[in-house]
This record gives sequence, C-alpha cells and structure tokens, in this order.
Amino acid sequence: MIEILPSLLAADFARLGEQIAQVTEAGVNFLHFDVMDGHFVPNISFGVPVLQSLRKSTKLAIDVHLMIEDADTYAPMFVAAGADCVSVHQEACPHLDRTIRMIQSEGARAGVVLNPATPLVTVENVLPLVDYILLMSVNPGFGGQSFIPYVLEKVRALREQRERLGLSFSIEIDGGVSVDNVGRVAEAGVDWVVAGSSVFGAPNPAHAVTAMRQAAMDAVARRV
Repeated sequence: MIEILPSLLAADFARLGEQIAQVTEAGVNFLHFDVMDGHFVPNISFGVPVLQSLRKSTKLAIDVHLMIEDADTYAPMFVAAGADCVSVHQEACPHLDRTIRMIQSEGARAGVVLNPATPLVTVENVLPLVDYILLMSVNPGFGGQSFIPYVLEKVRALREQRERLGLSFSIEIDGGVSVDNVGRVAEAGVDWVVAGSSVFGAPNPAHAVTAMRQAAMDAVARRV
C-alpha cells in the first residue's frame, strides 16, 4: 500500500483544520510536517507549539522532517509534542547512529534524509537501524519546486539494497511529486509519497489524494 503524506507546508494556514479534514476523509494515514530553522535551509517554518496544537486536532500520524542544524537537541522536543516519525538529515548529524537510537528511545520512528546530490553510501552503515529513509527529490527549503528525475535511480538502488540485506525500512520521497509523475515514483519502489502543492493546491485536496494514490497503485501493479 502506497501512503500519500500531505505536506502541511503547502496548506492554507487560515483553513488548516478544514484542509486536514479533507485529506483525512480521503483516507490518508500521515501528515508531513516540515521544520526549517533558516540556517540549514533558507526558510523558516513550523515549531513545537504548532505541532502541539496540531496533535490535539488530529489522530493521524505526524511525520516530522527536521531541516535544522541542531537535530539532537530538538528531536526529543518534537517527539514530546506529538511526532510519530522524526527524520533528520545525514548532512546535519555527525553521529547519525546515536541520533537514530535517541529518536527511537523517545518513542518515535526514526528516519534519515538525503538531499538529491548526497550519495546512498553515506547511510549504508545505518540502514539496519532506521525505520525509513527519506529521499529528497528537490533541494530542500521551499515548496512547489520541480521534481529531480535522477533521484529515481537512488530509489531503485535503495530498494535493491533493502531486498538484498533483508531489511524492512520504508522508502519515502519528498519534492515535486504530482499525479503526473507519482506512477514512476511508485514503480521505482517508494512506499511513502510526500505531496504538498499537488494536494493542497488542488481545487479539492481529497480528490487529489485519491487520484495520486490510484495512479501509484496502478504503477505498482504493473511492476509486479
């Protein structure tokens, strides 16, 4: 089952509750929550208080993506605020295995994020530890960017590694995914698809989620 994760960065904040209700009606199981500090990436987004409020208003799992410099300090705060999954950038964590174990010890699933140009070899040693790997298919920091096609080769390579090693981590992708290319993404081997403007920028976010999920599942069926 391909999971579609609506990214709240692209939502209309004045209608956030309404839009979350719409995608919930479409059967999503996760919301994607981007955290940016203005240093690791050139933008600033949500913080802990917003997550605390969000947690009170939805039962959906919340997938927090930390695009920040000091992930070790802030990851436990986001778990305490209600995050179910927390991912950190390989590029920002010098002691990646320790960070992964810390997030898991706090009670959340732990993921590692790779920017488009960061090679998979940088996370090979932690693949047995992680719950998921998030592959960025745009350069992080802003929504609405175009999909970077060569990331699909990383998806295929990561899927092959997972099968060869007998591991069970999920593969997530984030950036520029729409109903027009989600089939290729799913066919390459992705399990979780983050979708921002393609969902919340659509006239009906629920219909957008349903269309993306169907296109992804059709592609998976062709792969099998």
